[in-house]
Amino acid sequence: MKKNILIIIVFVFAFNSNAQSSFQIEPYQDTRVITTGVPFLLIAPDARAAAMGDMGVATSPDAFSQQWNPAKYVFSTAKSGVAVSYTPYLSKLVNDIFLGNVTYFNRLNDQSAFAASFKYFSLGDIEFVEDENSTPLLQSPNELTVDLSYSLRLSDQFGMAVAMRYLRSDLKLNFGDNDVTAGSTFGVDITGYYQSEEEAYNDFNGRWRGGFALQNLGPKFKYDEGGQENFQPTTLRLGGGFDFIFDQYNKLGATVEFAKLLVPTPPVRGKRTEYIESGDNEGYQSGEDEFVAEEPDYIIEGQDNNVDFMSGVFQSFGDAPGGGKEELQEFTYAVGLEYLYQDSFAFRAGYFNEHETKGARKFFALGAGFKYNVLNIDLSYLFSASKVQSPLESTLRFSLTFNLGEGEYTEY
Repeated sequence: MKKNILIIIVFVFAFNSNAQSSFQIEPYQDTRVITTGVPFLLIAPDARAAAMGDMGVATSPDAFSQQWNPAKYVFSTAKSGVAVSYTPYLSKLVNDIFLGNVTYFNRLNDQSAFAASFKYFSLGDIEFVEDENSTPLLQSPNELTVDLSYSLRLSDQFGMAVAMRYLRSDLKLNFGDNDVTAGSTFGVDITGYYQSEEEAYNDFNGRWRGGFALQNLGPKFKYDEGGQENFQPTTLRLGGGFDFIFDQYNKLGATVEFAKLLVPTPPVRGKRTEYIESGDNEGYQSGEDEFVAEEPDYIIEGQDNNVDFMSGVFQSFGDAPGGGKEELQEFTYAVGLEYLYQDSFAFRAGYFNEHETKGARKFFALGAGFKYNVLNIDLSYLFSASKVQSPLESTLRFSLTFNLGEGEYTEY
């Protein structure tokens, strides 16, 4: 038996001395920031949400709930409402890039509501001139969505909603005979919202709030026929909050929200080259390398992110090359406060944080709101707290809301 083992060891050693494989791996300068198509869907469209750190899944109901959590509509005290918002983008550089939004909701009865919205993102006007004798060609790339939602109250404290979205992205520029067909796709949101009854504590009354939203769940799409497929910014949002009700005039709401893109993390890629070291008996000089194969797009760490959108949702929870620590880094969080006086004046503040390796978005926000009869006016302002300057830095955003039938429904 010992003799057989010795023969095997000698054979293996002799084989390795004649032909040994060696690998050389050269990592690319690769980033693990998750990118998606139509990123404008991640911009907070309304001033109230922006002033509280880009949150809205668990805040109290308002007309812009369609953009965050339409399940909140079945807890609205107003019968219906129309809301309009305007957000300048890259305002320090240009004055014609903006995000506009129009939303309408209607609470049908105590148990249900529906809403519709239109969101438009303009990238401004681009002028092309072939030569000094030609007429300038003016083009206006843009993206838009049309949303419809239905909300249903499942109990006194909990409701859910489903929203359908049509998305159109027209970013291609028309040059001669090139294909200028706009890319389009659809998405679905599934959301839920909880709001407790008002409870009495020692020095104040209070109310708990909670919400979740699975947003932009839909197939991958292409910007053009021959281009690569892009994920939608599928996002999971979880939030909770508490309302301190000091008296009939003064209220303070505190809310925290976590969000994560349910899109695969890009793996660490590099070039993998394999060599075989051949011996004298094969006609090569000792130590000479024989090239065997080269893989230019070799995955060093992580998983292949070329998957369909549904597989990408499940894969996104465990595919980060850095393991569980990196998965946690992919969560953003926001903390917001809202003070209300007589439900007529509001002061808001918020903070948003994203890890440095995942985009480094960090900012503080302030805002105010005023209510006069059926009209609400909301304003917000952003202060960047990151080395990476926000495109919304020093941008004043505003929203207008017309609440019709205010007080028709009593929730507390």
